[in-house]
Amino acid sequence: MSKERPALRRAIGPKLLLLFVLGDILGTGIYALTGDVAGTVGGAAWLAFGVAFLVAFCTAASYVELVGKYPQAAGAALYTQRAFGRPFLTFLVAFAVMASGLTSAGAASRSFAGYFQELAALPVLLVALAFLLVLAAVNLRGVAESVKLNIVLTCVELAGLLIVVGTGALALARGVGDAGRALEFNADGTPFGLVVSGAALAFFALVGFEDSVNMAEETTDPPRIFPRAVFGGLAAAGVLYMAVAFFATALVPIDVLAESDQDLLEVVRVGAPSFPLGLFSLIAMFAVSNSALINMMMASRLVYGLAREDIIPPAFGAVHAGRRTPWVAILFTTALVIALASWGGVRDLGGTTALLLLCVFALVNLAVLVLRRRPVAHAHYRAPTALPLLGVVSCAYLASPLAGREPRQYWIAGALMGIGVALWVVNWALHAKARPPRGAG
Repeated sequence: MSKERPALRRAIGPKLLLLFVLGDILGTGIYALTGDVAGTVGGAAWLAFGVAFLVAFCTAASYVELVGKYPQAAGAALYTQRAFGRPFLTFLVAFAVMASGLTSAGAASRSFAGYFQELAALPVLLVALAFLLVLAAVNLRGVAESVKLNIVLTCVELAGLLIVVGTGALALARGVGDAGRALEFNADGTPFGLVVSGAALAFFALVGFEDSVNMAEETTDPPRIFPRAVFGGLAAAGVLYMAVAFFATALVPIDVLAESDQDLLEVVRVGAPSFPLGLFSLIAMFAVSNSALINMMMASRLVYGLAREDIIPPAFGAVHAGRRTPWVAILFTTALVIALASWGGVRDLGGTTALLLLCVFALVNLAVLVLRRRPVAHAHYRAPTALPLLGVVSCAYLASPLAGREPRQYWIAGALMGIGVALWVVNWALHAKARPPRGAG
């Protein structure tokens, strides 16, 4: 009789996986950073989202090949370990993913506070911190999530973006706004440099597709349906984002859009003044809060997992006796994200999220090429070699100062990774102290 553990139930088909991928991509980025991207590029901000989509597409091809080759619940850290076999590098990748969740949640808290102003004029920082404390309480209590619930959340997020596109199209048809403005660039740079700088920031809006690899063991026939779901979801998000950015800059003056904390609400305000703006604010707040909760849960569970694997001090692996939640990891990650939200704005934190994940994605693209020397017996999707190569180069370029990335983003990322290295060193020292001296015994 087999002693093997029972496998996870394969209940996710093509349509369900497509909606899961789309739901993971939609969220804070487009609601929070459209104005910042427009402020960087000018009216042609939609081009920056298009370039970001192309970079994301190259990396998505690498993820699809890896999940088809190794159809288990996995992620960037495990792919890095398989390819390079360097535990410290694997740890850095895992901690960078965790840190990106915190910077993303910090950006979401600031965006939430901005849209909240339509309902009540309270200090932005106060609302952002209260929002994070509520999420921490939910996280401590424990949340049971399902893919079917994700569909409902996705529909709400999607509805908000479709309202913006519909409002924009009808407004332009009535003569409101100027479509020509969406073809203009800022005067302080070349079109190429401006679009690349904008794409380095806009990339934040297109991350999330990589989370779908964690559903591999619960998906029917992963090698067959993952390519369609990931590429389809990413393409749908990319087209929708470009349309949102186009109508946003066509309807709202760039300086207003760039300074606003309610980016997409400004589009509705100009294009459909009779639309209940409070309702749209609620939709936007719901979208960013869903993203923030998922990211904070991911970050705390990653810290808990690192502690349980004896990679960082074991105290971070403590579980609450009643709630069965990793309370120390939750408190630790909540403290970090509160510090981030107190110090940085949406642009700083969103840009840092993109920076951290671009570094991770560069390694994933490289891992695909390395792992091709180790073929597997079953058939799976194989990305054209040009895509992972372009993925390595484009991700590395967008993560570099050459893309016009702001120095503050490197400082934030460096501080977070420094905390990770410090935890690694402390754990190593604890083990070294516990080990008997050479020659003893």
